[in-house]
Amino acid sequence: MKRLVETFQNIWKIEDLRVRIINTLGLLLIYRLGSFVVLPGVDPGVLNELNSGAQGLAALLNIFAGGAFSRASIFALGIMPYISASIVVQLMGIAVPAIQKMQREGESGRKRINQWTRLLTIIITLVQAPSFISSQIPAQAVVGGDASLFSFWGISTVLILVTGTVFVMWLGERITEKGIGNGISMIIMIGIIAQLPSAFAFEISARMQGGGFVMLLVEMVFLLLVTIATVALVQGTRRIPVNFAKKVVGNKQFGGARQFIPLKVNAAGVMPIIFAQALMFLPMTLAGLWSSDATTGIAAAVGNPTSFWYNALTFVLIIAFTYFYTAITVNPNQMAEDLKRNGGFIPGVKPGKKTSEFLDNILSKITLPGSVFLGIVAILPAFAMIAGVSQGFALFFGGTSLLIMVGVILDTLQQIESHLLMRHYDGLMKSGKIKGRSSSAFGMAG
Repeated sequence: MKRLVETFQNIWKIEDLRVRIINTLGLLLIYRLGSFVVLPGVDPGVLNELNSGAQGLAALLNIFAGGAFSRASIFALGIMPYISASIVVQLMGIAVPAIQKMQREGESGRKRINQWTRLLTIIITLVQAPSFISSQIPAQAVVGGDASLFSFWGISTVLILVTGTVFVMWLGERITEKGIGNGISMIIMIGIIAQLPSAFAFEISARMQGGGFVMLLVEMVFLLLVTIATVALVQGTRRIPVNFAKKVVGNKQFGGARQFIPLKVNAAGVMPIIFAQALMFLPMTLAGLWSSDATTGIAAAVGNPTSFWYNALTFVLIIAFTYFYTAITVNPNQMAEDLKRNGGFIPGVKPGKKTSEFLDNILSKITLPGSVFLGIVAILPAFAMIAGVSQGFALFFGGTSLLIMVGVILDTLQQIESHLLMRHYDGLMKSGKIKGRSSSAFGMAG
C-alpha cells in the first residue's frame, strides 16, 4: 500500500504527466456528459419504453457508444464511423498509388491522410444517421409524431448526429495529442467500462433470484481465466537475438552486447477486433436504409451474436485484419535496414535481404496462432450466452469488450511507466516492466 501511494505521488510530481492525465480525464468526462444529452425532439421516457432491451449488434454498438445509442444521444453513433473510414483509407492504401505515396511522405503525408479520413467519416455518418433514425427512433418517441427523414426534425437530427460524431472524433484526437494513450481507443474503452457495473449487477440479481450462487462463482472464475489469457495474448512476444559489432574509440569499447528485437504475437493490438466489428455493423445499416427481404434476411443472419454466421464471419474477419494490420505496421525491410545501418546482425543470418526474409517468416509464424487465439477470444461471448449468461454481461466474457479494455489499459499503463522511468522514478511494478504496444525496436511498432 505504501508503494502504491509513493507511485501516485511520483506521478503527480511529473508536471507533463500530471497535465496529460488531467486532460485525458477532462476530455473523457465531456464525452460521457454528451452521451446523456438526448437528441432534440425525442421524448426519452417514451423511447426507453419502446426500446427497452436492445438485442444483437444493436446491444454491442450500444456498449461501444457507452449507452448513447439506446438513449438516442447526440453522440449516438459514437466513434464507429471514424473507425469505418480508417478501414477504407487503409485498404485503399494497398491499391491506390496516390495514398501509397502519401504514406511515404512522413508527417506531411500523414496529415493529408488524416484529412481524407475525417472527410470520409462525415460521408459515412451521413449514411448511417438516417439508418439510425429509421431503425432506432420510433415515431411515437418524437414530439409531434413526425419522424420523417425529410421533415425539419429529420434533417436537423441528421446534422446533429454528424456534428456529434465529428466532435467525438476531435475529442479522440485531442486525447492522443494532449493526453495519455490512444484517444480513439480510450473513448471506446470508457464507453465499455461505463456499461460493466449495470451488467454485472443485473447478472448477480438474476443468479441470486434463481439460486445460482455456484454458477455465479463459476462465471467469475472463468472470467478471471479468460482475462489472464487475454493479458498473455496482448503481452506475448518472440524475442529475436541481435548482436552488434564492437567498436573501439580510444580506450573505450562500444557495442558487442547482445540485444533483442521483440516481435509481438499480437502486433496488431485491438485494431482487428475494432475493424471486424465495424464491418459487422454494415448489414444493420443497410437494413435500416433499404428495408427489403434480402437486406432484412442478411441483417438477421449476421446480426445475432449467438448465430453461427455471425461468429464464423467475425472469426474470419479478425484473422484477416490481424494479418493486414500487422503487415502495415511492422516493416521487416525497414527493420533489416536499421539493423544493417547500426552494425547489428541476427546470429546465423546474413544482413540485408536475408534478415528481412527471416523476420518476415518469424512474424508470419507467430501471427497465425496469435490471430486464431484472438478470434477464439472474440467469439467466447456467444458460448457464454448459450450457457445462460445474460447478454449484457456475456459481452465481457472475452469478446471485443474485454480485448479492448485489456489492450487499452496495458498500453496506457506502459506510457505512464515510461514517463516515470524517464524521470528516474520506479516503475508501476516492483520487478520487470509493463510491455505495451507502443514499445519498439529499431522503429518497429510493437
